[in-house]
Amino acid sequence: MAKELKIRPLHDRVIIKRLEEDEKSAGGIILPDSAKEKPQQGEVLAVGKGVITQEGTVLPMDVKVGDKVLFPKWGTDEIKIDGEDFIVMEESKIIAVINN
Repeated sequence: MAKELKIRPLHDRVIIKRLEEDEKSAGGIILPDSAKEKPQQGEVLAVGKGVITQEGTVLPMDVKVGDKVLFPKWGTDEIKIDGEDFIVMEESKIIAVINN
């Protein structure tokens, strides 16, 4: 993403931009917007500093800006900034990092 985000996630939170899904089904049928499910893959755009333990130390994040990740359908917070949709979630809710 070329432009800089106007927000910075705190602690163990990440900001994710959903990756676009195909407009067609596997059989070649074009799907209307109402029939599409939201994709569960995205790109990490920003990360917080990490989890703060009870002792006060900061555990660094496993994901980094630019990682492609899988996340659950439910339990994420969606926000809109300058007309663009983003997801904010705790790092622990990310299911996996996609290796290319």
